[in-house]
Amino acid sequence: MKTALTHCKRIVVKVGSSLVTNQGAGLDLNALGNWARQIATLCASGHEVVLVSSGAIAEGMQRLGWSTRPTSIHNLQAAAAVGQMGLVQAYESCFRQHGLHAAQVLLTHADLADRERYLNARATLTTLLSLRVIPIINENDTVVTDEIKFGDNDTLGALVTNLIDADVLIILTDQTGLYTADPRKDSNAMLVSEALAGDANLESMAGGAGSSIGRGGMITKILAAKRAARSGAHTVIASGHERDVLLRLLQGESIGTLLTAPTLTLAARKQWLADHLQVAGKLVLDAGAIKALRTEGKSLLPIGVKSVSGEFGRGAVLACVGEDGQDIARGLTNYSAEEARRIAGHASQEIESLLGYGGDSEIIHRDNLVLL
Repeated sequence: MKTALTHCKRIVVKVGSSLVTNQGAGLDLNALGNWARQIATLCASGHEVVLVSSGAIAEGMQRLGWSTRPTSIHNLQAAAAVGQMGLVQAYESCFRQHGLHAAQVLLTHADLADRERYLNARATLTTLLSLRVIPIINENDTVVTDEIKFGDNDTLGALVTNLIDADVLIILTDQTGLYTADPRKDSNAMLVSEALAGDANLESMAGGAGSSIGRGGMITKILAAKRAARSGAHTVIASGHERDVLLRLLQGESIGTLLTAPTLTLAARKQWLADHLQVAGKLVLDAGAIKALRTEGKSLLPIGVKSVSGEFGRGAVLACVGEDGQDIARGLTNYSAEEARRIAGHASQEIESLLGYGGDSEIIHRDNLVLL
């Protein structure tokens, strides 16, 4: 862990709802103050820090006197609107004590799915960092719908990590780290101090949602680490209750679980493609097409497509999956859904006779495709 984190400059810190709101009892101002103090110390030593903070809905629930998380989308949005006020005010007050300004940035998946808005969000965040302002990022729960939501702030933290090319994602939770089994149920469970992000064994170790306050669980943290690793960022999962946890981590101390990224990273445009959580449609590929993509570096030709689902136009982002449903790739299609259905399973030479006009020989060109 020492060599992995001591040279990290740009850091994304994600804090969960149970930490921010003291298990739903209301904003834990002592905890917020401690994180602000640590972040201010890191900034003074040359680090750049972005904070992804849950807690708006939980704080709104507390202010509105609700003991259980509502299921109605409108009640959730109302709770988020009420809670966001207190959350941002509290953070701004904490950072002001250390001579720093905070900035609220609310995002939905739609902000990152569109390439131009993605670049605008990146420019805004990097500008704030250059001004020594601490961006406080949350999902825009007041307007979010199922079609544009991230699903949890662990995923949002990973996407922000990729967006700004951060060196490390630190996920603070109420758990010590990742264990080989659920320590609440298995006394033989052992802490995993270090592993490779994306290791399939990690997902089998992770359980379900961790609390009734938040939406995430250990599995969302494992998947977030896998996503963050695509841009070369390491991930640490550690307890937010640890004294000076951020400072000690950046000094190289081994705390919690470190999930290291492989050395190979995706180019920026392909990273944007890989980070699409929602896609316009899906192509089911045969074994030959999967081999051509994975081992031969080829483009996706119509002959390798077994079926097409969804309605989309040319240039949409599509998911490419195997016949077992496993994700293979994301890519920008050269054809609309109607055209893709007509040419699927056919050789490229037949495209003109099938469509009545000539087109690209591939459904997705290799330059517009990223393997997952």
